[in-house]
Amino acid sequence: MSEPDDAAWSAAAGAPLSDDGFPDRDPGLPFVLSDGAPGQADPAPDESGEPANGASSSEPGVPATDPAVAASASPALRAFRGRDPVPAPLNSHGPAMVLAMCNQKGGVGKTTSTINLGAALAEYGRRVLMVDLDPQGALGAGLGIAAHELDHTIYNLMLGPSTALTDVLVPTGIEGVDLIPANIDLSAAEVQLINEVGREHTLSRALRPVLHAYDYVLIDCQPSLGLLTVNALACAQGVIIPLAAEFFSLRGVALLVDTISKVRERINPNLSVQGVLVTMYDGRTMHAREVVAMLHQRFGDQVYDTIISRTVKFPETTVAGEPITTYAPTSAAAEAYRALAREVIAR
Repeated sequence: MSEPDDAAWSAAAGAPLSDDGFPDRDPGLPFVLSDGAPGQADPAPDESGEPANGASSSEPGVPATDPAVAASASPALRAFRGRDPVPAPLNSHGPAMVLAMCNQKGGVGKTTSTINLGAALAEYGRRVLMVDLDPQGALGAGLGIAAHELDHTIYNLMLGPSTALTDVLVPTGIEGVDLIPANIDLSAAEVQLINEVGREHTLSRALRPVLHAYDYVLIDCQPSLGLLTVNALACAQGVIIPLAAEFFSLRGVALLVDTISKVRERINPNLSVQGVLVTMYDGRTMHAREVVAMLHQRFGDQVYDTIISRTVKFPETTVAGEPITTYAPTSAAAEAYRALAREVIAR
């Protein structure tokens, strides 16, 4: 497959072309590393997900290389925003901030990020409710829960008038984190919701009674922009957009942003893009660096400073049924999600 030309890159990222034919951008964006060294590829992660050169952290709990902190136009700003202080403990909980993990492209790390962000938020004393809104039920599977064996799921909660929240809440084994699971039954919800009155607010009505008990509700959306995803956007205050560091992930961004804008105008005026999360990043490739640069050009400060790098640990955690923060708590990937949690809380 040939590389996309400059016009395709620009169109995908929403960035204007400069006179020299390249996207207009701050020249420091794609080539500034987390340690401030320009124009040099990051070391490849080894099998454990750690940098190959074994670089030590310059700060306790934060890796010195790029997995935990993204490139930024200003090293000082990057250091300040990417290494947010440890959040203070809470004296009480709720009402919850509802965040939808949304991208119509599959395979960009939505479910992985939902699980690990939720676990990292719980480490900082936040109570988290994860909601699986994908009929594939990957969120439950990633937490070691066999959703296909459950009698009650999010489908029953949304479309069964006699189903109570206590019937569908499932403990995850992570302290402070609960789950509302999904399974293949949810695939029928799109058709059934069409005839419902106020169908866009069905999920909001279902979750409203429990919002006071949590600090964050993370909704793992299916890879589409159908009625279920609109339900998630209708009840959320913020959207986190996970984007793999590859060209095809950029192509659907305009459609997603347009959908978010329409939901904000017509259904939920409180909705906004909370942040864009770069996932599956490989700092050795110019391709990944260019994608990050395009995202900064398109979204500016909405791009999280935390970058999630590729690591063999993520498939292992799925098999183990636990988040990276407990499966490999000292790995660079775990530290990256802790850094993301600090950013989410700070915003």
